[in-house]
Amino acid sequence: MSDDMNVADKTVYFLLGAAIGGAAALLLAPRSGAETRKLIVTKAREGADAVSSRTKAAAGKALDYVEQGKEILQQQREQLAAAFEAGKQAYQEEKEKA
Repeated sequence: MSDDMNVADKTVYFLLGAAIGGAAALLLAPRSGAETRKLIVTKAREGADAVSSRTKAAAGKALDYVEQGKEILQQQREQLAAAFEAGKQAYQEEKEKA
């Protein structure tokens, strides 16, 4: 093919190749059209089920992480409150000494 081939020639070759490829696919297909459609539907359902189960698993993990975060936050609050009370009590003791 030369460099001066125009768009029309490229389009003709593309369409010719697509037609040849389509004909070859029809002649060499291992299954009938009905079998192929059933296979496509089955695979689509399997894919949807897989996505659904993975989504549920991810949501479950996310909820677990949220619960762990809440527990850690509550522990930090309790520690901060205890430290604040200890500081307040130490201040009162020092104030009474003076």
